[in-house]
Amino acid sequence: MKTISFLFFLITATVSLQAQDQLASRIKIDGVSAVVGDYVILDSDIDKTIIEMESQGIDIKGVSNCQLLGKLMEDKLYAHHAIQDSLEISVEEIYATVDQIMDNFIRELGSVEKVLEFYNKEDESSFRQDIFEINKIQKLSSMMQAKIVENVEVTPEEVRVFFESIPEIDLPIFGTELEISQIVIEPEVSEAEKDRIINQLKSFREDVLERGSSFGSKAILYSQDPGSRASGGKYTLNRKRPQMVKEFRDEAFSLEEGEISEPFKTDFGWHILMVDKIRGQEVDVRHILLTPKIEPAQLAEAKSKLDTIRKRIIDNEITFKDAALAFSSEKETKYNGGVLINPQTGDTRFELTNLDPVLFSQIRVLEDQEISSPLIEEDRSGLKKYKILKVSNRFDEHKADYSTDYVRIKALALKEKQLKAIQDWMKEKIESTYVYLNKSNRNCDFVNNWLKL
Repeated sequence: MKTISFLFFLITATVSLQAQDQLASRIKIDGVSAVVGDYVILDSDIDKTIIEMESQGIDIKGVSNCQLLGKLMEDKLYAHHAIQDSLEISVEEIYATVDQIMDNFIRELGSVEKVLEFYNKEDESSFRQDIFEINKIQKLSSMMQAKIVENVEVTPEEVRVFFESIPEIDLPIFGTELEISQIVIEPEVSEAEKDRIINQLKSFREDVLERGSSFGSKAILYSQDPGSRASGGKYTLNRKRPQMVKEFRDEAFSLEEGEISEPFKTDFGWHILMVDKIRGQEVDVRHILLTPKIEPAQLAEAKSKLDTIRKRIIDNEITFKDAALAFSSEKETKYNGGVLINPQTGDTRFELTNLDPVLFSQIRVLEDQEISSPLIEEDRSGLKKYKILKVSNRFDEHKADYSTDYVRIKALALKEKQLKAIQDWMKEKIESTYVYLNKSNRNCDFVNNWLKL
């Protein structure tokens, strides 16, 4: 079910079928491999996929045309029903993705002309539109899959039954895992710097509300959030799925359409936020982020403070856990002794082989319970801070155990249940959706029952 990256380059044909008689005439056109709902897949789509795979150095041995067609049909089925279910996508977000893809192509090949020549395209505008349509389908597909599984949960009893159903010989082997703790000290921001940022954000707000300036344009020009700057500061938030930090969510869900917040602070800096549109549980917002400038003396003071804390821990004057609670600037970890949470699993363990390269380089030389020297860190928004790290626990490679590995086993059980939900949905929707397969493709051994036999 995973999205195949090379589909970024596939040129798909999307047509809207207005009536059954129109559809009947269209599927007679030479070169139509399949029709799923309102979408047509051409023979050339599969051919171009193979060419693109080869041009990217991807080994196509073992990958059949039938497998590629099956994947394309799955994506179209998801996208068709996403539209039927009125799932809305952010056009601005997709255009921002197109810009990123084109920038990457140009960076790799040297110029727009070379990109068009390499991909055998006549002009940049049509090539961008092709990329847009591909990303639109992929976005709709991923949104539909997310909707299918959003309410799927597993009970403790289901986790137990799942674990006991695995034969002893097939129990997964978990690699060496670490629990890592940290204490973070952020430099103090001067009152003058706070005032400068707040006043600048207030002036942006006044320009939009009183002079009719574009909030999105100001975000592109001034925001220091690399994740949203290109799209004019835009994010889509869902009330049921927590995203962003609490302060950001609180502001977003407290405003009406068109309202702009006063400047507010999060761990990333200071923001102003505007609500673009409210769609039930989803809210489209734009924001501008400004991060404070930290003077070298303030940064040095933070390092000195952390040096003192580290020495007190080593001298047994205070435990690492108590020091984290008393001094750490990081709210996410200070209340649980500084222990990091793995964002992929929600657990406190990090598998050594999957550890973030930067974090791995910082802890690889540490013995268990050893405390690192202060390390400087800069987040995506440019904020600099110091931290000390400790490997607080180590779990050697072992066969899955229900008691000690419950969190990971629960994740596996949930994944299996989600896949079952998607399979059930796929089976039901294939039955109720118009599907046409060209005669030449009807002998394919598809994973799904596209022939409705």
